[in-house]
Amino acid sequence: MTLPAEFPSERSSARWFVAGMGAFFSLPAFILMAAFTGFGGLAHASGVTLAQSVAMSGLIWALPSMVVLVGAIKAGTPLLATAIAVSLSAVRLMPMTMALIPIVRDEKTPKWLLYWISHFIAVTAWVFGMTKLPDLPRRARAPYFAGFCMTLTTVNMGVTAVSWLASAALPPVAAVALVLLTPLYFILSLWRAAERAPTDRMALVIGMAVTPVAHHLSPQFTLLATGLVGGTTAFILGRALDRRRTAGAATNAAADLSADLGGEGR
Repeated sequence: MTLPAEFPSERSSARWFVAGMGAFFSLPAFILMAAFTGFGGLAHASGVTLAQSVAMSGLIWALPSMVVLVGAIKAGTPLLATAIAVSLSAVRLMPMTMALIPIVRDEKTPKWLLYWISHFIAVTAWVFGMTKLPDLPRRARAPYFAGFCMTLTTVNMGVTAVSWLASAALPPVAAVALVLLTPLYFILSLWRAAERAPTDRMALVIGMAVTPVAHHLSPQFTLLATGLVGGTTAFILGRALDRRRTAGAATNAAADLSADLGGEGR
């Protein structure tokens, strides 16, 4: 693999970490900051303290899970039910982590570093890692990714604090509108990341198509239901299309072989 000119292979781990910090300055990061601005206002309006809001940003990190938690706090949901709801909203991150960690790690990467990095894997970091890391040397991936993720999280903790303090000047409608930027960005990012995986794009389309029905039947489990239906249906259709293509390729190969041998009559 040829390394791009902007990524010299002789960099130390510390310099790769700093380079990852510099990668923070990107459109996806700025969109996420806008969404965290909305979260700060939403948390303030829901009665969540400043310290709790900032702690959520650093410890939970995934914005959908944070919104679920704030909604549960405002609604007075019991602690056990709240924990289950937040856990279910974060389950989607496990396959992302399992897919990305083999790309991040080197044979010498310590396990504690992988556990630390895993905490920061949400949609923005996952898309960043899947698109950027394959172009880097193996030994550079963990520090580069850590630099990006830690900067992204730290900055958004600050954004949460500032937006919470300034929420009195931010209309509630504007706060909600900013929060809605996040799912829009997630959809566009996942669509881009699935450029070479038609089945993944199929899952996104099917999931969005069944969302109104799923929300009508069970608003509490809309995200889980759309993911299950969209992913399962796309997987089944993808396997069927693969078998069809394989059968077609085998038929064409047999026809070519027959032609090479002089036709069926010989």
